[in-house]
Amino acid sequence: MDITWSDAVLSLGIGVGLAAATGMRVFLPLLVLGTAARMGWLPLSGGFEWLTSWPAIVALAAAAILEVGAYYVPLVDNFLDVLAGPLAVLAGIVATAAVITDLPPLVRWSVAIVAGGGTAGIVQTVMSVLRLKSTTFTAGVGNFMVASVELAGSFVASIVAILAPAIAFVVVTGMLLVFLLVLKNRVSSRRQTT
Repeated sequence: MDITWSDAVLSLGIGVGLAAATGMRVFLPLLVLGTAARMGWLPLSGGFEWLTSWPAIVALAAAAILEVGAYYVPLVDNFLDVLAGPLAVLAGIVATAAVITDLPPLVRWSVAIVAGGGTAGIVQTVMSVLRLKSTTFTAGVGNFMVASVELAGSFVASIVAILAPAIAFVVVTGMLLVFLLVLKNRVSSRRQTT
């Protein structure tokens, strides 16, 4: 297997971009991935061809529609965040592993777990905290905006990840660094006040 660094980096960019998108909506990025692969726009790793099957696409479409609709129902959205946490991490791992085609399986799965699962988990946690704050400060009225931003963000991130993976990688890495810096500053300020 001839591994080129540019192919590996591009596939990592696609995977990390899709993983970030799964942190906002679990099923929509997988639907975009399966559809794009079915149309021949990107190759999938061996064993992930099921994502391109009609049953998988129909199931992902139905799940995406239900998920999107449920996030517009007050209080149901907060309950979904509890369920979406582990599902987002799993979807981030699957999306990343599915597009990393040029690495040996051990490396692919290690990268998928760390980069894909980690990215999805961080983004999902940030969005859950944002929704919880919106619920607290607006009695749930502002959650409609949070859900709309998440939906648009997930769709745009999925498309950008596939069409411009290098940009997706840079943007997601930058966002993750900002999230981590904000978290570090909040922890530091809380320690200083106690």
